[in-house]
Amino acid sequence: MNWESIKNFFTTAGVDLLRGIIILVIGFFLVRWIVKIIERNEHKMKMEPTLRGFVKNLIRILLYVLVILTAVNTMGVPMTSIITLLGSAGVAVSLALQGVLGNLVGGFILLLFKPIRAGEYVKIGDNEGTVKNIGTFYTEIVTPDNRQINLPNGTLTNTAIVNYTREGTRRLDLIFTVGYEQNIDKVYEILRKVVSEEKEMLEDPAPTVRLVKCGDNALEFAVRVWVTGQNYWPVNFRLLENCRRALDEAGMPAPYPQMDVHMKA
Repeated sequence: MNWESIKNFFTTAGVDLLRGIIILVIGFFLVRWIVKIIERNEHKMKMEPTLRGFVKNLIRILLYVLVILTAVNTMGVPMTSIITLLGSAGVAVSLALQGVLGNLVGGFILLLFKPIRAGEYVKIGDNEGTVKNIGTFYTEIVTPDNRQINLPNGTLTNTAIVNYTREGTRRLDLIFTVGYEQNIDKVYEILRKVVSEEKEMLEDPAPTVRLVKCGDNALEFAVRVWVTGQNYWPVNFRLLENCRRALDEAGMPAPYPQMDVHMKA
């Protein structure tokens, strides 16, 4: 390589290379500056914390990609070649990472349409617990016995989700059985008295006690009361114990399954 070649390089390609490097340095600095501004003002955004973090990371990635593409184009690399390369790479990556991309899209859908939020108690398939965090690829829930479960976001968007918290109140349904020889009106009286003494249930809608089934071995009575989400389990255990104890004390124990056999001589 002679001096003339070196001179031509620095006056043509070298200048473009230098411009590209300058754009990269300045561009990365501006991206970090913009992200810091977003972080300082993210509390003003009317979004959930999880969604704010997702949007912030997405903006950061898009800005970095824009800076890199601009720098590469300035260095003299044709944009058509870059687009073709990115398209080919995108197809290969998407085929190799179908599950990951599905989880990414699923996370965006969850944050956009909000079928669940952090802090809500939900049931998803066979898993039940409190939503702790909705991440980019996985949603974390914590079960009542303090087990952590990470569910792929792509699965959540194709699975039925039961949200126990969103409406604020829940109906508690309990079933109590007595024998056929018992007086129905007396059972009503006992159960309604126990229910009326419960302080943490809601008065509206009003609680109900109904005979719901004449089973093979017993009469089945349903006790239905409305409670707030946080009081569901305390009221459940209390009513279950108090109603069963009151029936037993009144001489109305739960009957055992039995079969009467009649023999003809």
